[in-house]
Amino acid sequence: MPTPVRPAAPLPPAPPAPGAAAASAAASTTVHPPWLRLAHWLNAIAVVLLVLSGWRIYDAAPFLGLRIPAQFTLGGWLGGALLWHFAAMWLLLANGLVYLGLNLATGRARRKFWPISARAVLADLRAALRGRLSHADPHTYNAVQRAAYVFVTLDTLLIVLSGLVLWKSVQFPLLRELLGGYEVARRVHFVAMAGLVAFVAVHLAMVALVPRTLLAMIRGR
Repeated sequence: MPTPVRPAAPLPPAPPAPGAAAASAAASTTVHPPWLRLAHWLNAIAVVLLVLSGWRIYDAAPFLGLRIPAQFTLGGWLGGALLWHFAAMWLLLANGLVYLGLNLATGRARRKFWPISARAVLADLRAALRGRLSHADPHTYNAVQRAAYVFVTLDTLLIVLSGLVLWKSVQFPLLRELLGGYEVARRVHFVAMAGLVAFVAVHLAMVALVPRTLLAMIRGR
């Protein structure tokens, strides 16, 4: 009598590749906490209002030999633009203080933005220009991102300080003199705002290239 043949036991599933496992784990965990997402979108609103109304204020007394087209400005006239600008200023200041305070209190600033070095920034920048910069883990910022966020934080601080001179020049005489006087402060404010606009343009371009970063800022992961 022939010996019955037992069916072969099913093979265990192959373990996932290390990279796939890391990507899956990263996708299932929170990238941005709720307070960060709220602060991000409030900052976005404040920046848009500040830039558009600021361009209208600049048009009232241009110093670069050019004017911003009216359709790209906010406020309709100088008085209206100033009202929009001051309202957005308080939003940016209050929201920025909360954002900075929570980043420091939770240790997120240290984890996300440090360490940073010129060598790492240049290496990641070269990789980005060649299309070889990895974005597999949304929890970790590369050196270029770290440098960009540190830059925009310092640039925003310069915008606030120069804006104080333009708003209350008499009340902040020391700050006015440190910035070289009212007219120099006005140019510093304009250049710093141009730097912020450049950051936003690059930021939006990167979001277009890596769309899941937008989803992470909306839903948190």
